[in-house]
Amino acid sequence: MLRELLSCGPPLGDTLNAMDATTSSLATELALPYVITAEAAATPMAGFLPDARAHIRGKLLEHGAVMLRGFDVGGVDGFDSVVRAVSGTPLTYAERSSPRSTIKGQVYTSTDYPPSEEIFLHNENSYQASWPLTLFFYCIQPPTTLGSTPLADIREVYRTIDPAVRDEFAARGWMVVRNFVPGFGVPWQQAFNTDDRAEVAAYCARNGVEVEWVGKDGLRTRARRQAVHRHPVTGDQVWFNHLTFFHVSTLAEDVCAGLREMFDDTDLPTNTYYGDGAPIPDEVVAHLRDTYRAAQRRFDWERDDVLIVDNMLAAHAREPFTGPRKIAVAMAESSVDGPAHTA
Repeated sequence: MLRELLSCGPPLGDTLNAMDATTSSLATELALPYVITAEAAATPMAGFLPDARAHIRGKLLEHGAVMLRGFDVGGVDGFDSVVRAVSGTPLTYAERSSPRSTIKGQVYTSTDYPPSEEIFLHNENSYQASWPLTLFFYCIQPPTTLGSTPLADIREVYRTIDPAVRDEFAARGWMVVRNFVPGFGVPWQQAFNTDDRAEVAAYCARNGVEVEWVGKDGLRTRARRQAVHRHPVTGDQVWFNHLTFFHVSTLAEDVCAGLREMFDDTDLPTNTYYGDGAPIPDEVVAHLRDTYRAAQRRFDWERDDVLIVDNMLAAHAREPFTGPRKIAVAMAESSVDGPAHTA
């Protein structure tokens, strides 16, 4: 798979001074992300954004992701200012499913998994009742090798899924079951940002999550969600869910086998089902993984890159890597409040 990733060509884009209709001839449906490069090296991002915001938002809706490259971002504080200039106040990471560390305020590290592990394509927080509409990534330190954040157009994923499979999920929805077991994954105290069971129960009640306390300090949650959504601005139908990402068969083969040997299906740390609780056949999930893989595009990180992703148009992932890769992440524009897509 990595050999396939490395064979992908570079994305297309435009430069700082190319913001009129002629730039559309440079873009294709496969330009993911769409790259806007500073005309002069180290152009201050703060001076660029006010006049460029509408252009960026337009390209974001068209392509699903925009890369700002070659600008002087101004470090983490400058990155926070980018988020606020494009999308408003950044969001707090809640109902966590992966380990992250806070860098400053609502700016976090990307997922703190070992560098040898791949993180499969997914849409941020699509297992929740609400989610961020816009994601921001900032390259503080590029990796030595690989370490891309591959992207996939989930409009394309939706179109290429077997219609019978797609219609089944559209009708039945999907369900995620999470078992918070000591020693496996994120503890429930970290996932919900509290050690108060009453606060967890109240949060879950507000967000359509069933709660079951298990044993001395175990927690099982169940949430039923839609698999297909419409983009709030474009109206496109999109394959927006975590059902492939959270299914046990998407883990590395040896890890999947080990977990299935250790746990009954109902006790797996994380697994997904049809919305009525029926098992999803492994071959169906394998087909879904194949459609994501076919839509996947990659790029190589450069220092000070800022990647903006429309979370309901593009899924993102992470390649394994070597070296001291450090990518900061921020999220903005809750789906509850609606997108800040106007200029």
